[in-house]
Amino acid sequence: MTGELHLDNVEDDHVISQILPIQSSPNRPAPLDLEKTSTTDLKVQEDEKGELSRVRSTVSHHDIHGVPSHSSSYVEVNAAQYERFSERRKLLITCVLSLCGFLAPISSTTILAAIPEVAATYNSSGSIINLSNALYLVFMGLSPSLWGPLSTIYGRRWICIITAALFFAFSVGTALAPNLASYFIFRMLTAYQGTSFLIVGTSCLGDIYTPTARATALGWFLSGTLIGPAFGPFIGGIIVTFRSWRDIFWLQSALGGLAALLVIFFLPETIPAKKIDQLREYSRKERTTRILHWVSPFRVAVLLFSYPNLLIAGLASSALVWNMYSLLTPIRYVLNPRFHLTSPIQSGLFYIAPGCGYLLGTFFGGRWADHIVKKWIRKKNRRVPEDRLRSCYAFVGGVVPACMLVYGWSVEKEVGGIPLPVAAMFAQGVAQLFCFPSLNTYCLDVMQAKGRSAEVVAGNYMIRYVFAAAGSAVCLPAIEKIGVGWFSTISTGFLIVSAASVWATTAWGEAWRHAVDDRKKQKRKARESEEEKAKGGKGGV
Repeated sequence: MTGELHLDNVEDDHVISQILPIQSSPNRPAPLDLEKTSTTDLKVQEDEKGELSRVRSTVSHHDIHGVPSHSSSYVEVNAAQYERFSERRKLLITCVLSLCGFLAPISSTTILAAIPEVAATYNSSGSIINLSNALYLVFMGLSPSLWGPLSTIYGRRWICIITAALFFAFSVGTALAPNLASYFIFRMLTAYQGTSFLIVGTSCLGDIYTPTARATALGWFLSGTLIGPAFGPFIGGIIVTFRSWRDIFWLQSALGGLAALLVIFFLPETIPAKKIDQLREYSRKERTTRILHWVSPFRVAVLLFSYPNLLIAGLASSALVWNMYSLLTPIRYVLNPRFHLTSPIQSGLFYIAPGCGYLLGTFFGGRWADHIVKKWIRKKNRRVPEDRLRSCYAFVGGVVPACMLVYGWSVEKEVGGIPLPVAAMFAQGVAQLFCFPSLNTYCLDVMQAKGRSAEVVAGNYMIRYVFAAAGSAVCLPAIEKIGVGWFSTISTGFLIVSAASVWATTAWGEAWRHAVDDRKKQKRKARESEEEKAKGGKGGV
């Protein structure tokens, strides 16, 4: 057995405490409970079994608390997991996943440049059509609680194939939507599939890249997820200027079909062990019970809110996404009057600035996060997941808020002409690519020993797209009420508070995690003790 263990198969105390663990039959050993086993205990068990391949490395497992020594070299647990694919194959996988990750976010903003045209087609208003975009983001936030757990049960590849095919089908439905109701329905169904690419893509890269290299790979992957929303309105503006708005969704359908084909032919299964394989000898009833528990939507939410460090990482991501969508959504309504623009393609040009910033940040953001991890490994002679966050809080709490203030007040006070807000949007785009790789990779690192990385990532995307939906929905009414300057100031406050919380996580996050694990362990022992007493009482009657 090699690679990351994905044997997360016992009920979580915080989710379904009243259901007793399913007992293994006498001839079937009970699976190892990684959710309820400390990482250090895992290492001892693995050493006893001698089943995992190890190589000398400068990276420790993220929860191994090594004794400082004169050498920074560690025995890398699960090293074989990262050696299954060649570097060329990993690059191909990253490219395929980046295209998939490009699809759902670009669909969330491509239509922004065509809102008046869509409203005219359905005899509606721009506010109503903008509501469909907010609902699109809500459904992007709802789906991670399903796709994340399913990808650990049945594997990354099949989930990606199924959702890519459904994304293609529902995009075609949107292009053909005959009325407003069907337009809303197909948009929401498309969104529900699209988030799968973000969850599964991030998890796949965590499966194949070492902890000190995965942020660089995630930087390239995330560039697609961020460039999409930025360039989407520009592409939509070109299309709606010369063609029907429906062609936006025909283009989306074509890209979805291409992604489905690429996944089928070029994406291998990356997860080392599927949870479903643990249940082969179980009865149908036992299998169904466990699978229903694993895919419970409350499971991801409970995990997110059980650990303060995970919640803070989610809120920091949410602050960035709130900022991004509240900046991109109202451009046509804010900048067109400010600069006397008359066509969708003209306002679409403003989206190129943050898009180019995201593209430039791709080359540096992930590498910077990996560099910081290596630096703190050398300092501490071990790897702590929270050290990665040191690479981002200066950008979350400094650069991005400053850019948002410059953008908002330069537009509000009509100073600096076009160059100043464009420069602010560009700099903000670069800074965000120094934030997201760090936050996303932290989500992969922090619970990987328990086989719950996909669920942590799912929880992070769930909360961030809830805030994205809120930002998209409230930005226009808020800007009309208080102005773009004060709205930008509110967004800045959210960013600064989240940055302070990220700093606190780097200082105390490791202790928080251990405290939560200890509380869960004590509760479990108390419950098991009560069960033993109950059994003893019945036996004596």
